[in-house]
Amino acid sequence: MRTVKVERGIEAQPEQVFDLITDHARYDRFRGINGSELLRQGEPPPNGVGALRVVVSRPFRFEEEITAFERPTRMDYLIVKVNAPLEHQGASIRLFEDRGRTIVDWTSSFRVPTPLVGGIQERIWTLAVGRGFRRVLEDVERMLSDDRPA
Repeated sequence: MRTVKVERGIEAQPEQVFDLITDHARYDRFRGINGSELLRQGEPPPNGVGALRVVVSRPFRFEEEITAFERPTRMDYLIVKVNAPLEHQGASIRLFEDRGRTIVDWTSSFRVPTPLVGGIQERIWTLAVGRGFRRVLEDVERMLSDDRPA
């Protein structure tokens, strides 16, 4: 099993960061994400616990279920279906306020159940997933800094 952990400080309040990260309807504004769709609303609507969402990052299509939703400090999810050999163990996005900025801690664990080459594939996934998380957080920071008055 592999675990990817990305941490980033963002000059914004946790509520602002959380709302961008959890808004499935606008995921296509993040680099590497080609689209998203809500299959089932959660509680609270739309993206809370129980929400089932499709996220497309070509060539992959992920269905993820939200397993924890505590605005503005935590969202957990589990990839329940993907068009690749991947067994997701769960992911958590945690946000902490630190002196007027938000620290985001994004962790995801998975394994590739492919005999012989699974370990190599896990290393490739680890690099790709880490890069994807970093890009999303960079994009969140850019969007929030663009919204600040000069």
